[in-house]
Amino acid sequence: MSGPLAGFRILEVGHMLAGPYCGMLLADLGAEVIKIEPRDGEIARRMGRHHVGDHNVYFASLNRSKLGITLDLASGAGQTALHALAAGAHGLITNMRPRVIKKLGLTYEHLKAANPRLVCVALTGYGLEGPYAERPAYDYVIQAMTGIMQMTGDPDAEPTKAGYSAVDNAAGIMAALGLAAKLAEGKGGQVDVAMHDVMLSQLNYVAAAWLNAGERPRRHARSAHPFIVPAQVFPTRDGWLMLFITHDAFWKSFCEEVGRAEWASDPCFATIEQRRENRVLVIDALTELLMTDTAADWVARLAPRGIVAAAVDTLDNALASDLARSRDMVVELDGTGVRAVGNPIKIPGASPRFGAPPRLGEHNDHILLGYLK
Repeated sequence: MSGPLAGFRILEVGHMLAGPYCGMLLADLGAEVIKIEPRDGEIARRMGRHHVGDHNVYFASLNRSKLGITLDLASGAGQTALHALAAGAHGLITNMRPRVIKKLGLTYEHLKAANPRLVCVALTGYGLEGPYAERPAYDYVIQAMTGIMQMTGDPDAEPTKAGYSAVDNAAGIMAALGLAAKLAEGKGGQVDVAMHDVMLSQLNYVAAAWLNAGERPRRHARSAHPFIVPAQVFPTRDGWLMLFITHDAFWKSFCEEVGRAEWASDPCFATIEQRRENRVLVIDALTELLMTDTAADWVARLAPRGIVAAAVDTLDNALASDLARSRDMVVELDGTGVRAVGNPIKIPGASPRFGAPPRLGEHNDHILLGYLK
């Protein structure tokens, strides 16, 4: 493998999404990631209904370029193998429940005798310790508990989750960051990443408004920004347009382009503060205006002026776009026929190889007979 993490060996005892996504990001950046599964494989191998050849597409989307072995970590032989692997590794990632993490010896405290420089990352719902530690945690539950569902969607609609696994993915990225930070420090130790903490941290300015001014987040129709107006989706003649005008110079340019130069000096419209105070008036006027043309035509007119506007598109169009192609964001996993989303981190001189996901126990002989002898 090439990349900035080439030469680092990471053990992954993960399942489903957050832990495997963390491990995959590290593998994309050059780390040798050894995925340790139970004898019957982790649950992601049985998720979804799509296969390319004998590869499960869900599993492949989160486990490319890894080596795969099977171990019974609850057995003496499994623990012996784990300690031997840990002795030659730089990091370990797991996203089990705390009691399972401790029972299987996947903590720094348990493994430091084998390797005091090992970095152990525990990615859990609510932390390794504490009153909530053993509660089950899934993406949906964390979105509900942190207020994300309550603040998402139209004002009159039911609580709404994000359209993808926002919590799992964000937690996986944070776990990778925590591991990289400890590797850069050059010291072993325990890293404790809780999904609940991760999502609270991502509420930053929304949380700050409540903590410092007592302002509760509330929903605005059509995905509107709480502070910036206009910054939301608008209906057009043939679809939806996301328009995001952040400051007054862009507002003035917008007004000139759409033939409403008077709006730039109107006391209800001219400044960002006035537009926020007169949100309904501004949005009603823009809704009437933007219905007169198509989303694509509005983008063609506004983009050359530097005004942020985009047609609301579909996933299939996004993946097939010139932009995705120019950034190498759709890749094929070596020798599999499986297509996947590429890595977003681009580093000059580093060319990631997007390898096949491991078949169950594929590298047992290579690793258990080679690395451990």
